[in-house]
Amino acid sequence: MPERPNILFVMADQQRFDTIAALGNPLIYTPHLDRLVARGVSFTRAYSTCPVCVPARYTIRTGCEPPRTASYQNGPYDLVPGQDPEVEGRCGPFLARRLSSLGYRTFGIGKCHALEQDLGYDLLLRAEELWGSEQDRAGDAFASFIAAKHPEFSFLEQLHGERTEMYYMPQASPLPAALTYESWAADRACELLSDQDSQPFFGFVSFIRPHPPLAPPLPFNRMYDPDRMPHPVLGDLATDHLDEQIPWMNYAVWAEDVGPAQARVLKARYYGAISYLDHCLGRILDALEARPDARDTLVCFFSDHGDHLGDHYAWQKESFFEASCRVPFLVSWPARLPQGAESPELACLTDLFGLATAAAGTEEVRDGISLLGLLERRRPGRDRLLGYYGCPGTPLFKVMVRETHWKYVYLANGGRELLFNVTADPQELRSLVGEQPAVAARLRAQAIAALRVPNADRALAGDDLRAFPFQARPLRRIVQMDRSRGVTGFPARPQDVLETL
Repeated sequence: MPERPNILFVMADQQRFDTIAALGNPLIYTPHLDRLVARGVSFTRAYSTCPVCVPARYTIRTGCEPPRTASYQNGPYDLVPGQDPEVEGRCGPFLARRLSSLGYRTFGIGKCHALEQDLGYDLLLRAEELWGSEQDRAGDAFASFIAAKHPEFSFLEQLHGERTEMYYMPQASPLPAALTYESWAADRACELLSDQDSQPFFGFVSFIRPHPPLAPPLPFNRMYDPDRMPHPVLGDLATDHLDEQIPWMNYAVWAEDVGPAQARVLKARYYGAISYLDHCLGRILDALEARPDARDTLVCFFSDHGDHLGDHYAWQKESFFEASCRVPFLVSWPARLPQGAESPELACLTDLFGLATAAAGTEEVRDGISLLGLLERRRPGRDRLLGYYGCPGTPLFKVMVRETHWKYVYLANGGRELLFNVTADPQELRSLVGEQPAVAARLRAQAIAALRVPNADRALAGDDLRAFPFQARPLRRIVQMDRSRGVTGFPARPQDVLETL
């Protein structure tokens, strides 16, 4: 076995934990994710500790949790006096830069959610979903590929499908399967995997699907019959919407009136997007298996967070229900780790930094744990996992404590609490705060203790969690149109759009 293995990270965007056939979903077709399951270890209780796009990516690239990254939600960093203004100053070198310093050839492909930031790759083919300016679109690797190689599609304002009011409307991709972002990313990955030399590589392939819009290309758009899809998991509305973020987000993405029948249609398209992603992943795995050092390559597949998909009367992410914060997390290294195994240990995206650096020979776990040591039975697992969302000291803040059987969630807006026995109630239908006050108090104390660190300590009021009088936020729509072409929203008069013809 080489001293330093190759390392390949593959990330989906907004893929739920329960969307892999080999891990118990008989309705979905994922032969290549199933290959990875057979090739290694599946962590069946893995979490995104800040389940939204930008913060989740910072936990991966830094190995640090939000109190150190200062990223608790999409938007600017939430710094306190004394914190370094640069992420790497607060957390240490990004993962790609760290592995480059250890002698790795590094490349990144796809969605980063960190525009104009040097992430430390030798080669970075950055491609995002949206562009804020004409310059952003021109500098986007995938958009540039379409403009140069397939200009017949350059008229499209949104290459991945329509957003805004179409966010949770079933669609088909405006591009054929061979030309989508996923196919382009797989092509680039295969090219880079064919480059074989004596230097080990670290590659990071970041897909966009199955993030909405739910627009798989033909024929994946008609792969699943909505009448065969399960109904959303619906509990008591007062419990499901105790987190005020959920109804606010539903309205923001035009999903406040999506009913169970439409939810099944959307799940069918969501499954189609995952099967298409799986198809593209298969090409990457084939390219890897063609290498003589394939068995000595550490492959990790994961997602940044999940999607409620109508469960708990909710859409999008940003809650601590399992559908939102629990993620697929597959780790394979045939030369060193078991194959076809499952681990019930609590894992999270923050652990990926330590896993990669350990494989490279210089383990640096930062805020995570030693997954390699855990898998090789040299290190213990964790007793509990903490999750964070929203800036501490504001009504948006919430914290999760996850233990073997229990999940506790505290919501600063109203000082509300949720408590689930996830083992006995995996669908999280019954909050037990009133029935299990001692458990709730114990986990609340764990949250308080964990928050006694700089930045996060703003969520405390003396020896307790800070609460705000409950207030529902004013509802607003999120408009995501093609700003690179000056489209910022709907026109004041319908005929105004004709001026762009």
